[in-house]
Amino acid sequence: MSVEFVDTNVLVYAHDRNAVTKREPAAALLARLFRERTGALSTQVCIEFYVAATRKLQVSSEHAEAVIKDLGPWLLHRPTHADVVNSIRLQRRHQLSWWDAMIVNSAIEMEARILWSEDLSDGQRFGRVTVRNPFL
Repeated sequence: MSVEFVDTNVLVYAHDRNAVTKREPAAALLARLFRERTGALSTQVCIEFYVAATRKLQVSSEHAEAVIKDLGPWLLHRPTHADVVNSIRLQRRHQLSWWDAMIVNSAIEMEARILWSEDLSDGQRFGRVTVRNPFL
């Protein structure tokens, strides 16, 4: 079964009451991935979500923790030293930001067919991984 990797921004928008046009598509995507059991993310995404939720969205630490706990059934990539090196190469080869290179590497390592993100170009490919922007 192929998985779909979710970038931090999708999780944040799904929980952002002020993201009028982006909250619904983000929440619908997450609901589908839960239903189909095809969601994947990384420890980086969990950490970034926690920081964004508690700072930007100003939700309680307990609420952010509950959201992360709910993602427990999803496949989780835990980057290794080799992943850091691979991310450096991806960053250099594709002129990505460091954090985007880590996300792309995690999606590749998880053998995801889709990487859901608004931070990369819709349709951009990294090997077998295709970037899709859920807000287009």
